Amino acid sequence: MLIAGIDEAGRGPLVGSVFAAAVILDPEQPIVGLNDSKKLSEKKREQLFGEIQQKALAWAIAEATHTEIDELNILQASLLAMRRAVEALHLQPEHSLVDGNKIPPGLSMSCDAIVGGDALHAEISAASILAKVARDREMVRLDLQHPQYGFARHKGYPTKAHFEAIAAYGVIEQHRRSYAPVRKALGL
Repeated sequence: MLIAGIDEAGRGPLVGSVFAAAVILDPEQPIVGLNDSKKLSEKKREQLFGEIQQKALAWAIAEATHTEIDELNILQASLLAMRRAVEALHLQPEHSLVDGNKIPPGLSMSCDAIVGGDALHAEISAASILAKVARDREMVRLDLQHPQYGFARHKGYPTKAHFEAIAAYGVIEQHRRSYAPVRKALGL
């Protein structure tokens, strides 16, 4: 049975897209070291990112933009990104395992939501890593455009440095306007 793991990255940051990934692992090509992406070093995530892409039977990464997050809310945008990732797989799974307690609406296969699944199921761990690395890479690209914000360091999370940059330089287009700290900075 083809089983896809699904996870997202980037719900908490104040800026950028939320990313999701779906992965169908190849039982003939095990990947050593898979775990919840938050429990791995950046270097290890980068190494596993390439290995997952090489060895998985299928993988896909999708996103929901900052505009979609503001229109839908972060939960619905995360679920949308997850559905997009599954739909982008070149092989469609017969079953999916989703990290968390919500199942993306509109999936054409059976699905289980598993709280903490990214530490329990290799398929979800692999999806967690792909989503996290893709999200972090977006922040590095955004840092090149707006180096004064420090996105490459704090990845858009609500850190003291990020709040100080918003206070000094204002809000950029990619900031999530539905998030309270951004709304406050805009005087809304």
